[in-house]
Amino acid sequence: MFEPPKEQQQDSSKSLWIGVAVVVAVLAGGALFYMSQHGAKAPAAAAPVAAAGPADPVHDLKIQRATMDKDRTGTVAVWLVSIENRSASYAYSNIQYETSYMGADNKAILVNQGTIPITIGPGEQLNREVRDALYPSGTAWFKFKITGAKAAAQQ
Repeated sequence: MFEPPKEQQQDSSKSLWIGVAVVVAVLAGGALFYMSQHGAKAPAAAAPVAAAGPADPVHDLKIQRATMDKDRTGTVAVWLVSIENRSASYAYSNIQYETSYMGADNKAILVNQGTIPITIGPGEQLNREVRDALYPSGTAWFKFKITGAKAAAQQ
């Protein structure tokens, strides 16, 4: 007999959810406005980086990945090399490398040197296939390393 009407309870819970939704919308709008005014400024155009010191291709050129396989005849070592230039001011060309093929006793069976005729600019990454020497029998493990390159300062 003295029970409160159910419609008033539903109206109060609806108005509570509407109030929460309005507060969330206002906060989201304020955050969006703040980010558009303060946080999302476009970066200024990068000025050319002056060469900080002498070129160091062994340090600047990083081998990301070097995998070795044999050609289809099974006699020639073929390397797939991914090289990254970490320098901000030098481009490198005619990259010199050395491959080593080691036996089970960790002694070198074959050490070969060569040049990759590419140019890699500052911050670039390139993938190349390098056909190396005849794959020596008795190889237990092998490695690929960069030994030098011709540097050119970029402006």
